[in-house]
Parts: sequence; structure tokens; C-alpha cells
Amino acid sequence: MALFDVYPLYDVEPVKAKGVYVFDKYKKRYLDLYGGHAVISIGHGHPTYKKALRQQLNRIGFYSNAIQNPLQHQLADEIIAQSCCENYQLFLCSTGAEANENALKLASFETGKSRVVAFKNAFHGRTSATVAATDNPNINAPLNAQHQVSFLEFNDLESLETTLKKGDVCAVIFEAIQGVGGLDEPTESFVVEMEKLCEQYGACLIADEVQSGFGRTGTFFAYQKFPIRPHVISMAKGMGNGFPIGGVLVRPDIKARYGMLGTTFGGNHLACRASLAVLEVLKKSQLQSHAKDMGDYFVENAKKMDKVKKIKGRGLMLGLEFDHEVGEIRKRLIYDHQIFTGGSSNKNLLRILPPLTIEKKHIDVFFDALKKCLT
Repeated sequence: MALFDVYPLYDVEPVKAKGVYVFDKYKKRYLDLYGGHAVISIGHGHPTYKKALRQQLNRIGFYSNAIQNPLQHQLADEIIAQSCCENYQLFLCSTGAEANENALKLASFETGKSRVVAFKNAFHGRTSATVAATDNPNINAPLNAQHQVSFLEFNDLESLETTLKKGDVCAVIFEAIQGVGGLDEPTESFVVEMEKLCEQYGACLIADEVQSGFGRTGTFFAYQKFPIRPHVISMAKGMGNGFPIGGVLVRPDIKARYGMLGTTFGGNHLACRASLAVLEVLKKSQLQSHAKDMGDYFVENAKKMDKVKKIKGRGLMLGLEFDHEVGEIRKRLIYDHQIFTGGSSNKNLLRILPPLTIEKKHIDVFFDALKKCLT
């Protein structure tokens, strides 16, 4: 049977991974500066992570949400402790798209409204409502057009208030740092006023932290650069270091009821244990502050390169923008220098999303290779 051919693939077949490296079937070593779309947070094959999953498999790997699972409560407590999102409630699922889908659904339940406000270049997922809130017509099927979504520019308060005044908006969903869209950020003044407008006009504010959460940007969530308290916070990718897990944090003024949300695999024993291991390593190794330090070091090096037109992002969610497309540079980095990087909808942007365990010596290797690719 053929695979349904929807992914353009690089000619690399990783068979092993450790730390910030992956190894292909020919035992060639690659420096991983992409982390599989920012999924690998504490490094490949971390011993704490592997030990936790082995131990959990020897007890119980999965059962449904119809039973008591104390690991869910442990995970909720640890997320609150590290994120400082006091009094939020946790709903667990399996993916970032599922997290955002549930976030939007909660907003619609809470407000009784249906329109969503999203922003230009946003990417929130590929499921029904999330892909409708994603600014890419090429991945929106006619089925998704039934959702009512208004796309606005970041920092355009006038358009935002005009849209909210219509009274049919259930949610404003935003990325504090856009991922696939190219690492653009709103201003603090816009975000603060956006929260006020959501409260004024009865819309829920959703912070999409699927890619930026769990310490990647130097704060636990990227939105925490701003003095706001979103109604819902979505998370996934780095939450499980490769094990599929996602979740939403829900403000206490949004009340739960039986049957409101549901999931088969979300919050299973293995998933919870994987995320608890991630949080343990984040705390013990102080990876959140380390991400900030490594991001600062990366930016220092990037500023020395004349051909880099713009440096975007913070922490270890970074981008280098050029005045030309970067597709060929990415290929040369992979095939000539064995370095994985990422692209975005901005074809001139090189995305850097390494494990949070990266060190200065790895960043040095990247810039030495990049200089050779640009000459």
C-alpha cells in the first residue's frame, strides 16, 4: 500500500537520536536545530524521560477518562507551579490542533457566539475550526468555510474593536510569537488593549502556546511577556518531548459540565508521565532561563552577519530573515553540514527551534555552517 503523499520529504532517515543530535541509517550525525517542529524540549532520549516512561509502562500505559487517574492531578499541579497560572483548570488532549479546537469550542459555549477573530499569518491547526482560523487558503477545504472567521492585522486596534462591536465574536485567538507564520509579534500595548476589548464586548481571549509554551521563549508561556490573563491557554508540542499530549488551561470563571469536552487518548497514563518528566527536567536543569541565555547568545552572533536582514523571536523560538528565499540554504545545511532547521510561510525566514538543552558550542557550529552557505 502506498502512503498518501502529502509530505515533501528530505532524503534523510533518522534511526537514532540523543541530546541535540539525530543519526541516520548510515550513522551520520545531524545537529537538530528544529526539534521536529519545536516538539523536542528536553533533548532526544533524556535519561529521566526514558526512565519515567519505562516505569509507567510496567504499571499501566492507558485507560479511559472514565476512571480516576491521579497522574492528571499531579500534572495539573506541576504545570500551575511552573507557569504561575494560579486557579486555572486543566483539560488534557493529544495534539495542538485538538487543544485549539477545544479552546474555540469552550469560547463558543461560554459566550453563545460563533465568530472567531484570528490574525494574518496565523497557524492554529488543521482540524475543522482551527484550520478555518489558520490564514492559509490552500489547506482550507470548502467544508471549513462554514466557520465564521475574521482575519485582522496585528496592532490594528480600530479594526479589532469594529469587529468586536458587531457582537457575534466568541473568541480572539492569537500567538504571542507566530510560529509557522514567521515569528511576528504584536506590541504590548496592542495585547493589553486586546484583552480589555475582549472583556468589554464579551469575547474570550485565547493564547495559542502550542509551539511557544513550556519554557521555549524564556518565559513558561510566550504571552507572559505581557500583563494579561487569557480565558484559555492552549499547549502541546514541547509538553511531551515527542509523546503526543496537548492541553488547555481554562480560567476559573469558565465553568465545566459533564460531556462538555471529551477525548479518547488525552490525559492517558503514559502521556501524563511523559509530561511530568519534561517538567522535572525543565525545573532541575533550569531550562527556561537557559533558553533565554542561549537565545541571547544566538542573537549576538546573528547581529554580526551582514546578510541577515532581521532577527525575530526570543528565547529558543528564533528566526533569521534574509532578502531572498532560504529553501536552498536549508538544503545545504542538511546535506552539506548535517544541520536541521525550519522554514515558514515567510519563504525568506529560517526558523530555529532546537531542544532547550542546546549549548553555545552548537550555536557556534550553526553560524560557521551558515557563513559557508551564504558565500
